[in-house]
Amino acid sequence: MNKVFKFFRTPKGLLTLILLVLIAIAAPHEGLRLVAPGMLAAVAAAGVLDAFILRVRNDRAEFPSGAILTAMIVAMVLRAQEPWHVVMITAVIGVLSKYFLRSKSANVFNPAALAIVVTFYVFHTGQSWWGALPEVTPPALVLVLLAMGLFITDRVNKMPLVLVFLGTYFLLFTLTAFVTDPGRVAEIFRAPDAHAVLFFAFIILTDPPTSPAKYPDQIRYALIVAVVSFAFFEWVGSVYYLLAGLLTANVWEAWRRVNRRATGSLPRQAANFVREITGLRLASRNSAPGAA
Repeated sequence: MNKVFKFFRTPKGLLTLILLVLIAIAAPHEGLRLVAPGMLAAVAAAGVLDAFILRVRNDRAEFPSGAILTAMIVAMVLRAQEPWHVVMITAVIGVLSKYFLRSKSANVFNPAALAIVVTFYVFHTGQSWWGALPEVTPPALVLVLLAMGLFITDRVNKMPLVLVFLGTYFLLFTLTAFVTDPGRVAEIFRAPDAHAVLFFAFIILTDPPTSPAKYPDQIRYALIVAVVSFAFFEWVGSVYYLLAGLLTANVWEAWRRVNRRATGSLPRQAANFVREITGLRLASRNSAPGAA
């Protein structure tokens, strides 16, 4: 029992509790019969798979907290109407990506983000971000997301990352509204898009294994996510524009980590980067895959 209490004091444990609160608020509005099958299947499959991998890698049983968080986030972003097996497969892809695409220190991509983009092309999935409370009444309940999001952001020491991202993101779209037809970007400032970007910033963007720790790097990372997300929205029009910005920044952060001490030419650095992140790496405990 003491181990359980200790877990829920950690960032992973606190994020698990936060997601459970958001699910408890949002699921009745979406319909429990819609969200429960996908959520339960995703959590079960991702948890069992990651528990097996952790057992093989570390030669002892471990609780697959990261995989469970990945599955919960996947289910809360995808449409509640997606078939349960699609949600489950998406979560499984996220878990596997932590082991197939990683550097020596951490996984390259945010698992939930990468998996959602992959299954968009495989299953043509939609994203409603129902876990961000866009359909919940009264609308003031979004303050729950805001308060808990700020809490977990502060706990993982990512406040500059979130503030710079949100500031740059909304500034770019506000400027666009002034210089072009404001109707083209009006949806960014209302539900569900406004709720989605808050959930994204607080829950997904701040993933410790794939985001920088130092403040200057957080600022650069945030700018990349905001600018690329804006560009995808404006010129590509893809539903996963936020995730596209994140995955781009994930590559930049992984490159920075791999080559921060490198002094060779750019081609040599690129070869070193590709060599390190490709292939299945059943890493040691010191490089354990992250939460989301």
